[in-house]
Formats: sequence, C-alpha cells, structure tokens
Amino acid sequence: MERPPGDSPSPVDQPCAPSDPPDRPPTAHAKLDQSSSGNQPAGPGAAGEALAVLTSFGRRLLVLVPVYLAGAMGLSVGFVLFGLALYLGWRRVREEKERSLRVARQLLDDEERLTAKTLYMSHRELPAWVSFPDVEKAEWLNKIVAQVWPFLGQYMEKLLAQTVAPAVRGSNPHLQTFTFTRVELGEKPLRILGVKVHSGQRKEQILLDLNISYVGDVQIDVEVKKYFCKAGVKGMQLHGVLRVILEPLIGDVPIVGAVSMFFIRRPTLDINWTGMTNLLDIPGLSSLSDTMIMDSIAAFLVLPNRLLVPLVPDLQDVAQLRSPLPRGIIRIHLLAARGLGSKDKYVKGLIEGKSDPYALVRVGTQTFCSRVIDEELNPKWGETYEVMVHEVPGQEIEVEVFDKDPDKDDFLGRMKLDVGKVLQAGVMDEWFPLQGGQGQVHLRLEWLSLLPDAEKLEQVLQWNRGVSSRPEPPSAAILVIYLDRAQDLPLKKGNKEPNPMVQLSIQDVTQESKAVYSSNCPVWEEAFRFFLQDPRSQELDVQVKDDSRALTLGALTLPLARLLTASELTLDQWFQLSSSGPNSRLYMKLVMRLLYLDSSEVGFPAVPGTPGAWDLDNESPQTGSSVDVPPRPSHTTPDSNFGTENVLRIHVLEAQDLIAKDRFLGGLVKGKSDPYVKLKLAGRSFRSRVVREDLNPRWNEVFEVIVTSIPGQELEAEVFDKDLDKDDFLGRCKVNLTTVLNNGFLEEWLTLEDVPSGRLHLRLERLAPRPTAAELEEVLQVNSLIQTQKSAELAAALLSVYLERAEDLPLRKGTKPPSPYATLAVGDTSHKTKTVSQTSAPVWDESASFLIRKPNTESLELQVRGEGTGALGSLALPLSELLVADGLCLDRWFTLSNGQGQVLLRAQLGILVSQHSGVEAHSHSHSSSSLSEEPELWGGLPHLTSSAPELRQRLTHGDSPPEAPAGPLGQVKLTVWYYSEERKLVSIVHGCRALRQNGRDPPDPYVSLLLLPDKNRGTKRKTSQKKRTLSPEFSERFEWELPLDEALRRKLDVSVKSSSSFMSRERELLGKVQLDLAETDLSQGAAQWYDLTDDKDKGSS
Repeated sequence: MERPPGDSPSPVDQPCAPSDPPDRPPTAHAKLDQSSSGNQPAGPGAAGEALAVLTSFGRRLLVLVPVYLAGAMGLSVGFVLFGLALYLGWRRVREEKERSLRVARQLLDDEERLTAKTLYMSHRELPAWVSFPDVEKAEWLNKIVAQVWPFLGQYMEKLLAQTVAPAVRGSNPHLQTFTFTRVELGEKPLRILGVKVHSGQRKEQILLDLNISYVGDVQIDVEVKKYFCKAGVKGMQLHGVLRVILEPLIGDVPIVGAVSMFFIRRPTLDINWTGMTNLLDIPGLSSLSDTMIMDSIAAFLVLPNRLLVPLVPDLQDVAQLRSPLPRGIIRIHLLAARGLGSKDKYVKGLIEGKSDPYALVRVGTQTFCSRVIDEELNPKWGETYEVMVHEVPGQEIEVEVFDKDPDKDDFLGRMKLDVGKVLQAGVMDEWFPLQGGQGQVHLRLEWLSLLPDAEKLEQVLQWNRGVSSRPEPPSAAILVIYLDRAQDLPLKKGNKEPNPMVQLSIQDVTQESKAVYSSNCPVWEEAFRFFLQDPRSQELDVQVKDDSRALTLGALTLPLARLLTASELTLDQWFQLSSSGPNSRLYMKLVMRLLYLDSSEVGFPAVPGTPGAWDLDNESPQTGSSVDVPPRPSHTTPDSNFGTENVLRIHVLEAQDLIAKDRFLGGLVKGKSDPYVKLKLAGRSFRSRVVREDLNPRWNEVFEVIVTSIPGQELEAEVFDKDLDKDDFLGRCKVNLTTVLNNGFLEEWLTLEDVPSGRLHLRLERLAPRPTAAELEEVLQVNSLIQTQKSAELAAALLSVYLERAEDLPLRKGTKPPSPYATLAVGDTSHKTKTVSQTSAPVWDESASFLIRKPNTESLELQVRGEGTGALGSLALPLSELLVADGLCLDRWFTLSNGQGQVLLRAQLGILVSQHSGVEAHSHSHSSSSLSEEPELWGGLPHLTSSAPELRQRLTHGDSPPEAPAGPLGQVKLTVWYYSEERKLVSIVHGCRALRQNGRDPPDPYVSLLLLPDKNRGTKRKTSQKKRTLSPEFSERFEWELPLDEALRRKLDVSVKSSSSFMSRERELLGKVQLDLAETDLSQGAAQWYDLTDDKDKGSS
C-alpha cells in the first residue's frame, strides 16, 4: 500500500522475513552497489536525490496554482478556502482508511502470536480440546483458502476480463474502451473466523454460518481510454456472517445438488479508492459511496436475495432454490414504550425536559420508522408492520428508540429478539427492556403461517376487518413472482435489439427488474414479493419496457382471483403479451399464500369492523370497550335529499323573426344579425354557437344541467347579436320548470320579451336516473345517434357521491394532526369539501353529483389533502365497479392508495333513459316508402312516447346481432341514419375485425367514406389511422348536410385502407363496402357488421 511522504514505516510494513518487501525489486541493492562503484564525482544517486528535491518543490508550488487562478479570475478567497477544506477533509478520510487497513492487517498477522502469548503457550495452534460453545474454529479451512487464493485470483482476472468487461462495454456506447488494466487479489486471503452448523433443520439440507473477515490488499484498476479516465480500488475490508446452504442432498455424486450463499444481515464494508474514484473519499461522498455499493451487494447477496450455484445438471425446482418462499410472516405491533430516558435539555442543561421518541424496526433489509411523539417519555404509537421471514434461526427483530432532534437524534435504547422465538410461541405480547438505555418497549408479535389454499380466505378477511392497523392495512396474502424469461419481444426502430426490463405493479406498489441488454429473448431469473390486502379484487399489472422507459414492448394484466382457483394457488406458465408482437410472451411463476394466524393463539372477532383490536391504555391486547369508544359506522347516513337530483336536457332548436341589428354605411343599409343564445339555470350558464347573418337561425344544440325538485326554479334564455364591440340584445324569455319537472317533457315556441318581434324554440326533458344497467348500451347508442358535432357529449348516467368522513389519516410531519379537505373529481368536473381543522378523523358530510358520459371507462377520483401539508391519500374508483354492484351503489369504507387512512363514502349511479329523443320519434317506421312521409311521421309529438318501447326492442336486437363468421377480407361495423331534425345523413364508423394481413407486419388501417356519385373532396370523410392492428376501433361520427330525398338517391362507398409507408402516398386497399341508401332503412340507426369485398364485388351484411 502506498505511504504518504514523510510517514515512518509501521511495524506491519517492515519485512518480517529475509526477503525484500513487495514494493522493492530484489535486485535493487545490487544495482545500487554496481552504480555506486567507481570514482565519478556525481553519480546517478546524486541525480536521483536532486530530482526528488525538484519533484517535492514542484508539488508544493502546484498547491499555489488554485490561489493564482482564483486571483486571475477575480474570484473570492472563499473559493480557495472551500477547496482547501475539501482537500483536508479528503486527506483525513483517506488517512483514516489507510490506518484502519494497517491495524486490521497487523491484527490478523499477529493473531496466532498474540493468542499464544496471552495463553502462555508456545507458538502453535490451540489443542483440539479447546472449543467454543457456539462457534467452531476452522483453521484448516483457512489454510485451504490461503493455498487456493492465488488461483482464485487468476480466475477472477479471467472472469473480469472475458465476461464483465464486454458486458460493461456493451451497456453504454461511452464505455466502449472500458478495460481492466490490473486485477490482483493480493497476498492477504479471506479468513473464516468461525463456523456454526445448525442441527435439527430439514434432513435434505445442510446449514452453515461462516463468520468471514477480509482485510485485503486487493488492487483492481480500470480505465476508459477514450476519456483518459482511470479508477480503481486498493485495499478493502469486508466483515459479515455468510450463510451457506447445501441442498438438495441427493443419492448420487456429488451428493449435494446445489450451494446457496447469502448474508443474513448487511456486511460492513470499507473501501480504499484510487485514481478518479479518490473523489469518493471526500467527506459526505465517502459514506454515500459505501452505502450505494452495499445496496448493490444487498441486491445480490443479502436476504431475500441469494447466490445459487447448481452442482448437477437439470436440477429440479431451480426457481424454488433461487427464490424460496418465506418461512412465514411476522406481524409486528409497535404499541408503546415506558420509562424512556430524558434527552432534551434547556438553558444549557440546567432544566431537564423530556424526549421526542420514535422507533426504528428492522428485520434484515426491511426497515420501518414510526411517527414521532412530542414531549413524551411514555409514548403510544399503535402502529403495525409486516415483515417476511426467510431464515429461522438467524434473522432477528431489532427495535431502536431515538429522540428526535434538529441536528442529531439521541439514542434511547435497543432490543433484539430472534425470530425463532416468535415461531415457537406463535403470539408474543411482552414488554421488552431496552439495552444501552432505560425503559421498555411494548410489542405484540404474531407469527402468520402460509397456507397453500384459499379455503380460509373469508375467515382471514373477516379477521383483518377488525384489526386496527396503521400506517398500512393488514395483509391477507403474499404473492411471490418468479420472473424467468421472455420470447420474441418486438425490435426497436431500425431493427435494433431492445434492452428489456419489467415493471410489476399491484395497486400503487411497483417493483422493477434489471435490464438485459441487446436481446429480444431476455432471461431475468428474478423474484419479487408483494403483500395483498384482498386478492379477490386486486390485479397484477406487468409492463415490459426498454431500459429508457419510453418504449413499451408488451403488457399484461392478470386478475389475482385466477390464482385462487389454481392448484396450490400457483401459476407456472407462459403468458401472452398484449400491445406486442404476435409471438411475444413472458414466462413467470406466481405463487400466492394466505396469511393465517392460528385461532388457538387468538380468537377471531364475532363482529367484523369492531374498534381497534388493542386498547393502548391497557396491557391486555383485546380489551376494546364499545361503551367507552363508539363503534365505527359501517355505512353512511346521508340526508333524505341525497340522490334525488334529476338531469334537465335543454334542446336549443331554432328561432324565428329576430330583429336585425347590423347596420352598414352609417345605418343607411340595413343588414341582419349574428344571433346566439345564452342560458342561465341553477347558478350555471351556457352559450350556443353564433349563426352568421340569419334572422331565422337553427342551432340544434343540447345542454345538460343537474336540477333538484326545489319549486320556483326558472330557466332564463337571452338572445344576442354578436358584434365586434358590444353584443346587441335580441330578446329574452323565461320558463318555469314546474311543468317539466312534474310531467317530464316540454316543447314550446316562446315569445321573446322586450323586443318588437322574435320567438325561440326550446325542448326541455327531465331525465330521472334509473338504478339499473340493463338499458345502458341502448342509452349510449341513442346518445351517439342524436349527438351533434356542435354540442358536448351527452350524459348517459348521473353519479351521486356522499362523502361522510375519514379516519387514520397520516399526521403532519409525523407529529401534529393535519387540517384535511377532500376533492372529488370525474373528468374535468370537481368538487372541494370544507376544511376540518387539525384532526386525523375529519367529518365532512358533503355530497356532489356528476354527469357521466361513459360509465364503462370513467372513474371517480378522490384526493385527501391537508391545508398547507400536501397530499394525505387518494382513491380511484372505476365506475365499472358500480355497474356490477347491487342497485348500482357502493356504500362502505375505502382504503386510500397510500395505505394510511380510510374514507367512508356512498357512490350511486343512475342511468339516464330518454323517452323523447329524436331517434324514438322516427324509429317505428319500417320501410323506405314510409320515409317519404317525413312531416307526418318524424315531426309530430304524439308519436314520441308510443314508439319508445318498440325502439328499445329494435335497438337491443340491432346492436347485438347473431355473430356471423367474417368474410375472407374481414368486416366493418357501421351505423347509417338520417337525422331529420338537422336534415343530415349520419354515419358512425365503429371499427373493423379480422382484416387481411398481406405483409409480415399488421396493417395501419383507416376508413374512407364517399357519397357517390360525387367523388369530390366535399363529400369525402376519413377516420384516424390505427397502428399495426387487424381489429381497429374507431367510434368516429361523420355528417353530410342534404335533404332526405337526395340522400335516398346516393350510395355510400366505404373503403378500408392501409398506409404503405410514412413517405409514400400509396394506399393499400384492404376491402370495401358500397351501400345503396335507397335500400337501407335509415330510420333504425342500428349498428351492423358488413363483409368487406375487393374492388369488383359489392358489400353485403
């Protein structure tokens, strides 16, 4: 190891054998003597001494360069002082590491000598009868390691040069010149300080714990020649307990099928950097770099990760050996502490205060931190954590209690407990003394067994409902996912191999795999573990992405309910990926296990949803009193007016005889008006489009507003003429809503007031929500037919939400309760509740209603936030869950996405069925001959209600025809209908299926529509283009303004095409359909599949 100039050699650095030190060649003395012989006045020795003096002077002069540069650039002297402080800190850390390495090496070198001297024995090994009760010495093993060490160094050199270096060069184009310039493990081998063999374990395995210590002179140097960058390691310490498992034991050579190795706890690490990595010895970066390296080691060799070395080919259950299921789950209830030490001092220690305690709970790499209790020596936390236990014995539960301070937290005490004791007891509820401090901590520890069947799932869920758990709700099961490999993933642009990685998500918990570079058939062989609250309703979302996260290579959504019906709750198979290549698939093994607490240890509650399972004021774990604490309500209690709202649909049709307000040439020439309508109702206002230069405008726009049954409500309509400066008033009218709210429908010509002439044609319809989803598809189809391009999308349902209260919200900054409020939103519409001051259990008692356009795809978004503290939790409720609920209603407690806190709300959906839509008015006509009687059949009000049942029957039948096999070119789904109120021909292109694939890749289809015999641009319509699919979904609407008699003389030409390439204007015809509108029933408006044909044939349905 290099020694700083001026340091005297330590005893460990001096040679203890006649041989020369490694840093000095053996022939150095001979060469020096030969060069010194002769009578020359100035020999090479004098020249070397002069060179050393010049070098030393140059180094000291170099120190002044930063000072000179700072002065030349006009910088403050503070920059120089900061750089000097940084250098001194680096020098101090560096010297401490070197001193630590020297002491450790000296200790290991002198171990035998010091031991023999202490025991007054000769310089020899301990006799065989000297033993230790727990750990056995293994000096024979150390001798084997010392002899093998040089050959292990040769293997490491080949491994790094031939395997690791090419992988590093291929991972990044900037590292293409990366190479290992020096790989030496040094002369100090790894030592095994003790070996412990665990007896009484399973017969098919051998369990060893090796206490290893490595204080080595390893030297590894790397270089990136392109950037002249050199770095390396020179000296390292590593101490820890390595567990070695020999399993399975087999009846054939080599007897042991595989070897598994891992650290039970994180080992301690200290690295001495060289080259560019010297910067990592800067204070602050030193501990950070060691922590990052330890994280990398933990991800590879610390539980639950392990290194598996198979010793026989075709070993069975490799996945089970590489990532075995946990032995069990321990549910840790951190209840309270008492008698803690006081650490807070005031007035320079004259006044003794209390402490602000919090606790750290650790089991292996799993760490949890409780909230801080201010000014309390007997804190009560009441928090629950769940940890996976992989090795029994070996793992420990460690609880450390600290006093929270602004600078450095004070240590209050620590307790440790082997998890094997919890396994033996099943349930432990004790006060444990704190070591290194004063006081006790109260823990309740429960061992949860893993069940391979779903028979007791309902019992577990019922028990969890009665458990008061924070910050996370109690889990009912765990899911272990072994991600093996993928096949035939799609390539990136330019046919480049992707760098695939996988994201696995369950609710808001996401885990990521490593990236496999330059492969569309990657092999990961990684395991992931999730806690599940309710496996019946949760889903696993899998996203295969390129390592940049920008390109998705495939996706998979798997309802976890599938595992509940699988054998031993296990799926071990290939899964087909969506949004990927035709043959892209993923191989995974999914294993679910229920978490079961033996009922002999603790009884299940008779009534689910009782108050917290443990009363912190008493030591008994289950003494909650329903007299002292009122029971938590299981359902909401809204007032009688909740859910009684209706929707008023306002049709602004047309106006007549409006006054002309436009004047030209100073009023000499009288023009017309540019009218629009403004509506006001229930605190909301709507505005129609402007019709240019028309005194008899037609708007045909629809507006919707939520109304209550409060009497005396009025709709106010005002008509204005749009001008550049100030709009001119054209009249107003008011409509009392009592009639329409009682009768459900009103259509009138209303005379405009305060103007000489003019009247306005309005149609008002009250839509009462219905608590059934049977008519939803019919409503969606009717809305799509009467929808105009000038109006917003019509509502299909009304959502009413009553938010009553919340509980167990997270505290502000871990100590004080927040001031929470909630925001309810559906799409762009939102409602904000009042703010309840400083409480984690607010009561809001507020309701809101929302118009829902697409109940199948929309969701209710709830955000709970604290005034000035940010988000406290969120909830996303898909409305599709309401569609399958009884009465389209859910009324219960919902857990927030962060797992901390719950909200009690009621959400109910009502379907809006129109009895007076324009579709119903003309839907009873069956033949094209009756279509010519438009004024009598389509305009009269008496036909509206009588035709509704017949329309519903025809729509249901027309929208769900018997499935017929698609033709050789595929099919296209169309709706063709004539909208008499706007005198327009309407066509809706829903989608295609089973299209023809001519090349290697699927086509990029779109649909082109043309009204024949015209072939000009004015009658041509075109959908958007869908990428690489044989079954595109469009759902796009197109209109042509023309009279009915002219529409019946036209033919609708529908062509399905695909773009050849981005730069080409050529279009590939996939198939077409030609509809003779005279032979098509334009009154029904039913969706229908049509077979695609080539350019010579005619399409048929």
